[in-house]
Amino acid sequence: MQRNRPIRTVLRQSLHRLSVTTCGDGFTDLTAELQLRIASSGLHSGLATLVTLHTSCSLTINENADPRVLDDLAAYLRALVPEAGVRPISGEGGRYRYSHDDEGPDDMPAHIRTSLTATSLSLAFEEKRLVLGTWQAVYLWEHRAVPHRRQLSLHLIGD
Repeated sequence: MQRNRPIRTVLRQSLHRLSVTTCGDGFTDLTAELQLRIASSGLHSGLATLVTLHTSCSLTINENADPRVLDDLAAYLRALVPEAGVRPISGEGGRYRYSHDDEGPDDMPAHIRTSLTATSLSLAFEEKRLVLGTWQAVYLWEHRAVPHRRQLSLHLIGD
């Protein structure tokens, strides 16, 4: 009877700060930048944890071939969380303005949209490349109307 022997691997880690300029409300493809960081990290396979350090943008993995997918996602979230305020769930009654609007009318809707989406992603990589499906890309989803400079943390751990 042969016994399984544990494989001993020394894990290493690498921490990066990414700075991304958005064009305002919409999607910024991060895939190429992430691939570059992973390839230059010296790690062959492992796990990448990506975190946005803001409360008015989010992260998503989605379609990279047909831009209409991203357009439809943005339209859906704008309809779900309108800038003009919120109506009672029943649909009856008037619209209520958001009380938090310190940075303009898109301020609170951006925070709500971020809460409904993701602010971090865990991404596998092997052979120094992200493990993504054929039509997938990693996006920063800006929820504010005007361009912003966004900071992201990328933590790589692997061998």
